[in-house]
Amino acid sequence: MKKIFNKQHPRGILFSILSRKCDFAYFETHSCHCERIACLKNPHTTCHAAFGVLIKTIHFLKSLPSFQNLPLDDRLALLQNRWVPLFLLGLAQEHITFEVWDFPAASILRGILLNGQQKSDGCPPTLAEVYKLKMFLNKVRSLDLSLNEYAYLKGAVLFNQDIPGLKSWAVIAGLREEAQRALHMHIHSHHHPRDQHTFTDMLLMASTLQMEACSVVMELFFRPIAGQIELQELFNEIIVNQ
Repeated sequence: MKKIFNKQHPRGILFSILSRKCDFAYFETHSCHCERIACLKNPHTTCHAAFGVLIKTIHFLKSLPSFQNLPLDDRLALLQNRWVPLFLLGLAQEHITFEVWDFPAASILRGILLNGQQKSDGCPPTLAEVYKLKMFLNKVRSLDLSLNEYAYLKGAVLFNQDIPGLKSWAVIAGLREEAQRALHMHIHSHHHPRDQHTFTDMLLMASTLQMEACSVVMELFFRPIAGQIELQELFNEIIVNQ
């Protein structure tokens, strides 16, 4: 990570995000009053730890020859469409935990947390949405995965040939099968009490989270320090700059 940081232009996206302070204004909302809103109890610490996990996740992908050998457009498409479950697996692997405040859309606590900041157009996650993330993280942590199991699981999550527009979909399908087969063989060779169905369920949960939790993860962990910068711009900057 240090090498990448040193290569960034002073006005690069990564530099811009890392130099920002956490902005409590992004926890404001105009959402439904029937839902309880959630925000991080320790946003400065948690957001920067989460950002570190995201960068580490991207560098893990860049270290994979199978990923690096794909066309650039395919690499960017895979990352754009699979970054949420990969990031969450990284949170679990790095043992990053977080706690949230929850409160109605209009409350005294909200005013205290926002500390007089102006309203924003952001849409903070609800407590129910955050609870789903925590359920997934707790499920992953309960498996007590090894480094190899995390690597195989990330590969099976990453390589999804069903993403529209892929140039090397056949190669990617093969890589997905290879990752799943390696995970299956690892389970049986080490006589784990968990079975293949456990990891099949994990992959299904990961796909669901990519579709349902993208905005939640963005608003909870990254919007306070990234502002309106799109993470895809950051992905492009890191993936393209070898």
